[in-house]
Amino acid sequence: MKYNNTESVTGLLNSYLRQEGLESPLYEYRLMASWPVVVGDVINRYTKNLIIRNQVLFVELKSPVVRQELMMQREELIRKLNKETGATVITDIKFR
Repeated sequence: MKYNNTESVTGLLNSYLRQEGLESPLYEYRLMASWPVVVGDVINRYTKNLIIRNQVLFVELKSPVVRQELMMQREELIRKLNKETGATVITDIKFR
């Protein structure tokens, strides 16, 4: 039997998530889960809290030295995090 109107399971799931408004929260979760992978274990130890609001990632850090270092790498971090997630989830990072 041949089906002319077939669609992949991935396509169906993405359509469903988009329709139900769950696509953005899923991408945001993926981005926050990829933070330790992108920055590494040492930097992740200095991270206290991650929040995404209006495509801005707010990162609370324990060390001013680490904050200054990450501020200089902001553009690269944005690019790597979005690439790891597979979508443009954030456009800026604010370090506190």
